Amino acid sequence: MANYPLRFQSRAEKDLAGLPRKDQIHIIKGITALQNNLFGDIKKLKSTHPEYRLRVGDYRILFEIVDSIIIIHRVGHRREIYR
Repeated sequence: MANYPLRFQSRAEKDLAGLPRKDQIHIIKGITALQNNLFGDIKKLKSTHPEYRLRVGDYRILFEIVDSIIIIHRVGHRREIYR
């Protein structure tokens, strides 16, 4: 089982901090599963940066993988994250 290093962009930290505590915990569990073995509802995005999204309930985590490091760019509700 691989354990990928994780890095949050400052915008992602602010996004996560602005969410209700219950949702933060749920999202952190999803990110931990991603970090441990790239597991979860992951989809490669078409012609956008960052490259991937992880779905956790109604929330989306936008991230990329650079040199085996997961870089989290944004965290937000599904209706707002792609704007």
